[in-house]
Amino acid sequence: MTLLEYRIFHTVTQQGSFARAAQVLHLTPSAISHAVSSMEESCGFSLFVRGKGGVSLTRNGEALYPVIRQVLSADEALCQTVDELKGVQRGTVRIGAFNSVCMTWLPQIVNSYKSKYPGVEIEINQGTYDDVIEWVKTGVVDVGFLSTKSTKDLTVYPLYRDRLMGVVPRGFRTRNEGYITPQEMDGETFVVQDDATDADTQAFLSKYGFSVRASCRVVDDLSTIAMVESGFGICILPSLILERAHGDVDVYPIEPMEYREFGITVLNPNMLAPAVRQMISHIEEFAALRRAENPHTNEGFIAMSML
Repeated sequence: MTLLEYRIFHTVTQQGSFARAAQVLHLTPSAISHAVSSMEESCGFSLFVRGKGGVSLTRNGEALYPVIRQVLSADEALCQTVDELKGVQRGTVRIGAFNSVCMTWLPQIVNSYKSKYPGVEIEINQGTYDDVIEWVKTGVVDVGFLSTKSTKDLTVYPLYRDRLMGVVPRGFRTRNEGYITPQEMDGETFVVQDDATDADTQAFLSKYGFSVRASCRVVDDLSTIAMVESGFGICILPSLILERAHGDVDVYPIEPMEYREFGITVLNPNMLAPAVRQMISHIEEFAALRRAENPHTNEGFIAMSML
């Protein structure tokens, strides 16, 4: 099998259609179909299920997909390294991130990176912690942002500590002016998110042994704030998201301090394309600046460099 066939396989998988893959790759649909048939003949089994609505991977195709993505990533790293030796800055960096990093960090990171390396393309994929883990493992993204509470079997290099905050409806009276304690949150009705989205809050609730009564379950931070605003309960959110997301709610720091710790991960630190290495270095420099801006929150925190 050839690299072109691998690219065709990947594009068909992403597009879910031979015709759309042909448009993306500037090939004819018959060329796409012939390449897929050639791969299936070489493998000895079907890779795609054909249907009126498009195509989807078979079980065998799903098993091959992560390996093919790694081959394509290795080829991209090789091409970028050759260009780097020739003094050319090019390539693509694919980043996976959860909501609050997408809203607050990535716009600044991408803009400042592009000013240094205008020839490098940046792709952003936003999702849950579980999404990011899957994207890193299958090669959909080169580098992923993750909470250290959601790493599973990936190694996450911590970059930042982000304080957890109590978000309550307007008029909610705390026992102490200016902050809220875990004890007074116990017994309240919560607006919660799934573990894949909100592992840090789940860890907080488990740490203090809360018996959580959940009025509703949502999948993103903005919906969580909206439900609190509407009186469905209270919630716990990291301060990073509250820099950009606002509502008609009151926000209190939790005392004693509780944190979310997050960083970045890659599938194989020893096989990074030059543009990806540059992006990781750029992210680490940005995180160092943010820690300097919030020394109290990050007091005693030890960041880890991937490079």
